[in-house]
Amino acid sequence: MKNEFEDLLSKKEHIIGLYDIYKGLLTEKQKDYFESYYYEDMSLAEISSVNNVSRNAVFSALKQIE
Repeated sequence: MKNEFEDLLSKKEHIIGLYDIYKGLLTEKQKDYFESYYYEDMSLAEISSVNNVSRNAVFSALKQIE
């Protein structure tokens, strides 16, 4: 169980590190989705509600950003 948590945390740290380097290549909307999800710990449903888009649109955008 602890290994799974450590793996997820390590992946999240890696993705955030890459974001810090490459965020200048992203659109404002992509930055907003990323920061809401990874920094503010909002769910896909919360992000989609705030931005008036589907949950799938947020999921797809996050996968594209990653």
